[in-house]
Amino acid sequence: MSTHYQRIGGEPALRQLTRRFYEIMDELPETYALRKLHPEDLSESADKLFEFLSGWTGGPQLFIEKHGHPMLRRRHMPFSIGREERDQWLLCMKLALEEVVPEATLRDELYAALARVADHMRNRPEGGYAETAASSCTAH
Repeated sequence: MSTHYQRIGGEPALRQLTRRFYEIMDELPETYALRKLHPEDLSESADKLFEFLSGWTGGPQLFIEKHGHPMLRRRHMPFSIGREERDQWLLCMKLALEEVVPEATLRDELYAALARVADHMRNRPEGGYAETAASSCTAH
């Protein structure tokens, strides 16, 4: 059985996905809250997301080799992440996936898994905190 890394098209496709993700985040006015959490130069953020996605999808463990265990929630604790930021991140990823991943089943699998990861990054108490990404992001 092939990995998501192989099914998506390996390094070139993941680089394209990551590039489009950050281009979309930079372009859409509705992702302003998410964009302002990032540095002006997105190149390091893009490199880290690519490295993480490489290992996360079953490819080379680039992030772990360079930075150690991802510890995603801990690494994101300095940033205030609520439903709004999660939803904006998922919107950027959904649009990037639609552009880069032609296979609908793979796109849906990746999005569903990434929605769980994105929801786990939430660290700001809000009303209805138990709300899940799956229930609030279906409109995207």
